[in-house]
This record gives sequence, structure tokens and C-alpha cells, in this order.
Amino acid sequence: MKRRKFIATTAVSTLAIALGQNLSAKESRTNKGFVVKASESRFGEKTLLFGNSPNDIKVSQKDTNGKLSIFEYIGNIKGGPALHIHPYQDEVFFIVHGEYLFQVGEEKHNLKAGDTIFLPRGVPHAFAQLTETGKMFFLFQPSGKMEDFFRLIGDPTFKPTPEEGAKISLEYGMKIVGPPLQF
Repeated sequence: MKRRKFIATTAVSTLAIALGQNLSAKESRTNKGFVVKASESRFGEKTLLFGNSPNDIKVSQKDTNGKLSIFEYIGNIKGGPALHIHPYQDEVFFIVHGEYLFQVGEEKHNLKAGDTIFLPRGVPHAFAQLTETGKMFFLFQPSGKMEDFFRLIGDPTFKPTPEEGAKISLEYGMKIVGPPLQF
């Protein structure tokens, strides 16, 4: 009987502590709706991926207490990032224009306008833009450090070696596990 009482008391106490921590944590988030116009970024900043492809923040981690970030990517070059893993974040992509090849684990998928793909945390993935131009929205849940990562690599003066790039990726919560997709 004492063991059951101990287990019950421990379970209730743990739940009370967890709830208390969540209730007392001050959230940093917006309490107003907002509009981000086409080809604009949430805070007026511009980041370019792969040299000349805008990657604009539409909804920031600052708006959601780190729970969500949404980006608009306008691809002006074929190809994409190296095969990588986000250990703590799920990712979702919605294709607006163009054609993309995605790898999720061992599976490959061709996506076109209107298609959506979910990439679960902890699973190796990458994409490659197959058309000359493309556009997609993608999100991270939770945000992690991805906004700051894109700001860093989006700086045209930032030219790391592959080894430096892999180390920096780890610092921002991503692990490079293979080369970019071949198409």
C-alpha cells in the first residue's frame, strides 16, 4: 500500500510542478495580428540562400515564443541543401511554384505546386529544386535557431569551408549527414 501511495504522490507532484512551470513561464510573443506583404520579410530584413534566392521570414519565433517560424523561399537556382537532420524540430514545406525533389529517410518524392510534405524531426532529409525558378513556404516547429542560422548563411560575405559549415550547422541545431541531392 505504501508503494502505491508513493507512486501516486510522485505522479501528482510531478504533474503539479510541470504545470506550475508552464503557468509561471512568461511568454514572449505578439498579441496582435499582422500582415507581411508578398516579397517582404517580417522585420524588413533580407537573407539570400544559395547566392541569390530570397528566404524571407513571414512569422518569426519572436511572434510565437519560439514555437513556430514560417519562411517564404523564392528559388532562383537549381539544387538545395545537404542531407541533414533536425533533432528537435519538425519541418513542413508547401510548394507554390516549380518542381522539387525531396528525400525523407530513404524515400524520395517529386513535389509540384500545391503539394505539401512533412519532415519529422530526427529523420535525414534534403530537397533539390529541379526547375529554374520555384517558390515554397516552409515552417519549423518549434523554431529552434533557424532564423539566426539563415541570417548567418544568408550574408553574402559568409563563405565557410564545408567543415566549418558542418560545425556551424551543429551550433544551430542541425547535423549534416550527407551531400546535396543529385538530380
